[in-house]
Amino acid sequence: MLDKKIMGDRLRIAREASNISRKELAEALNVTRTQISDIENGKSGTNLDRFLQLCELYRVSADYLLGITDDPTWRGE
Repeated sequence: MLDKKIMGDRLRIAREASNISRKELAEALNVTRTQISDIENGKSGTNLDRFLQLCELYRVSADYLLGITDDPTWRGE
């Protein structure tokens, strides 16, 4: 089962490491800042398309964001 808290924490850490504000991320994903906050705080999830955008943006693996592995290594192209 998806642990939204782990995913949210990892997304927040990746966003902060990338020096992107919640507002900037919300604009890039075409959502509200509140939606970004809810995802990062484990209150809600996201759809698959947006999840893949986040993986690409932060260059981390889906398995890392989902808490399956602690290795954030990006294997995309």
